[in-house]
This record gives sequence, structure tokens and C-alpha cells, in this order.
Amino acid sequence: MSHAARLLLLSVAVAATLAACQRKEDKTQPPAKAAPAAVAPAVSNTPVGYDSKTPYATVKLTLPQAVKTTPALHAALYADMVRDLKQFEEGAQADLSEAGGGPNPYEKTIAFAPGAETAKLVSLARTDFEFTGGAHPNTSFASVIWDKTTNKRLGFADLFRPGADLSVLDKALCAAANAAKQARSPGSETATLDGKMWTCPKAVSTPFVLTPGTTPGKAGGVTFLMGPYQIGPYSDGPYWIALPQSAFRALLAPAYADQFDGAPAKAGDVTPKN
Repeated sequence: MSHAARLLLLSVAVAATLAACQRKEDKTQPPAKAAPAAVAPAVSNTPVGYDSKTPYATVKLTLPQAVKTTPALHAALYADMVRDLKQFEEGAQADLSEAGGGPNPYEKTIAFAPGAETAKLVSLARTDFEFTGGAHPNTSFASVIWDKTTNKRLGFADLFRPGADLSVLDKALCAAANAAKQARSPGSETATLDGKMWTCPKAVSTPFVLTPGTTPGKAGGVTFLMGPYQIGPYSDGPYWIALPQSAFRALLAPAYADQFDGAPAKAGDVTPKN
């Protein structure tokens, strides 16, 4: 056998040996793990609306679609609001039946609008519109702050430190509310914290939601919801006043201080336009 032939056979043998080793290694290697599938957030199948009409009352509930991704909150809100609306219907029937009927049925609507949402918190602004006769309907506000990690509703005392000096927050709210009032009604009487005609509400007794901000995933402040007649005549309408988190950061409870950062997307008068 020639020298070239022997070299060719040797090369083939080495290649075969290497291939066999590679196959053996492949068999001993554990299979590659598949990338974990993305877990879709739980979505509630509770309705986002309710409406009913009788000869005595027309009632309606509207919830934002976004609330469906917080099932515990969604279910609790829907159940509570529908119960309240049914009680309103019963009251309307009793009132109008006793009065021998009326020209118009009563009316009540409850609508929720989303505020800012953070890693831990969801906020919703509630607007109640109610008409039971009289010169004009009544509008009132409430709010929901919900901790997604504990599935619990929070109050003012949960977000702000117990014993904190809230006078700073009260003064900031009063100043911002007066600025909005003067913009709407130049020259109108200023509201004060101890006013006789128009009195600024205290922050602790005013509903509020989280304010969208410039830092993703964080609240830039809080928006206080003030109804008609609180700092001005009914014709002025309601006032939604957004304060930056920098104005009250030192007052926040440590458990939730990290949910605030940056500045509000808009501060001052952020009242929704109809």
C-alpha cells in the first residue's frame, strides 16, 4: 500500500472516531430547556357594566376595561355597586309610589375612571350622578386605592405616615384649588382653610387618586376630587386638583413611598372635560 493510501485510511479512521465521540456526547448531554412560556395576567370575567330601567328609576354602572386585570377588585366593586343601585331603585319606587307617581323617574349613574397604576397600586376615580327632582342633579366623587399585592383597599392613613403634619398638604391643596378657581372665575372670593363663605377641604377628608407621571410605573402625585359647592358656586363645577409628589413626599408611609417618583404629567386643574 502506498504512503498516500495509508494517510487517507488514517484520516478516515480519525474522522470516524471523532464522529462516534460526538454522538456519545450528544446522548449524554441533557436536552436544552425550552424558554418558559409567558404567563398571561389573570383576567376577570365579571361584567364591566350594569344598567336597569323601571317606571321609577334608571340606573347604570360603568367600569373601565382595565379593571378586569385586577379580578379581586373588579368582583368587589361590581357586587357593591350593583347592590347600591338596586337599593336606589327600591327607594325610588317607595318614594314615587307614596307620592302618587311623578313626572320623571329618578336617575342614578356610577362611573369609574382609571387613575395612575404602579407596580403595587391601582387607583380609580368614582363619579356619582343622581337626580331625584329639584333644581339640578347632584354630583359627588369617591375613589379607590387598591394594593395589588395584598388585594386590599387602602385609605388615607395607609398611604400617609401616622402622625405626619398634614398642614403642608392642606395648604398646597388650598393654594392649587384657588389658582384653578381664579382661572375659571377671575376676581371670585378666595377659599381659605377657615373661610366663612368658601372653605378649602382638608386633604384627609377629600377623595383622591394617583396621578400619572413622567416616570414609568410610578405615580407623579395625587389628584384630589372636589365636588361642586366645595370652594365655589355650583356653576363653577367640580375641581380635580393634581399635586406633585414632591409637595408631600416626606409625608408618605414607607411602605408606599417607592410607588411615587418624577412629576405629574399635568399638575393643577385636571378636571375632566365633558
